Amino acid sequence: MKYPELTVSAIIFNKNDEILLCRSHKWDNKYIIPGGHVEYGEKLEDALRREILEETSLQITDIKLLGIKECFYSNEFYKERHFLFIDYTCKTDSIDVVLNDEAEEFAWVSLNDLSDYQLGGFTDSLLKKLISKENEEDSGERIFYNHKASFKTS
Repeated sequence: MKYPELTVSAIIFNKNDEILLCRSHKWDNKYIIPGGHVEYGEKLEDALRREILEETSLQITDIKLLGIKECFYSNEFYKERHFLFIDYTCKTDSIDVVLNDEAEEFAWVSLNDLSDYQLGGFTDSLLKKLISKENEEDSGERIFYNHKASFKTS
């Protein structure tokens, strides 16, 4: 029996209020935010810390839940998958990134400069939601929405 794959990912802010984007062959060579799978018995925030450390060598702090969404068989992902994404914001004190084999390059980017990057998967819609929330007063709400992926047809 197949199940949705539970994943965590993070919009990581550095001290200059820039976010980390990683260009990945897994997402059609577009820029995404780092993250990965939650292992059985692993707490979500522990999985996030582990994945960010493995993929970027960064230590993260100030972790806050941003949103939850589903993605069904996106044409942008290199394999047919049903994902359940749990997204966070967090901070890091470092800008020294060491990528593993899941991404080819990275960039620290101001939210004002996102149009300069080709964003993959749900990253564009997630960042737009984040920006719109930053422009509102904090009502304590969190972003929960369903990613509208393009479906593969057989």
